[in-house]
Amino acid sequence: MEIPSPCIDVCRLSPETGWCQGCLRTVEEIRAWPRADNGVRQAILERTVARRAAAGGPAGARA
Repeated sequence: MEIPSPCIDVCRLSPETGWCQGCLRTVEEIRAWPRADNGVRQAILERTVARRAAAGGPAGARA
């Protein structure tokens, strides 16, 4: 089963962090997503969870 994109249609890059303000992915991660296998996708999601936690959001929340 393919891991779905974490995109929530809030596609604005933060000039401070370089992350999408909606899904917290970098431009490189967004570009890689369509070609990425589930292992790479899971790693991207784990980074977004860590970013959300570092920014003060709920650590267990999915981007």
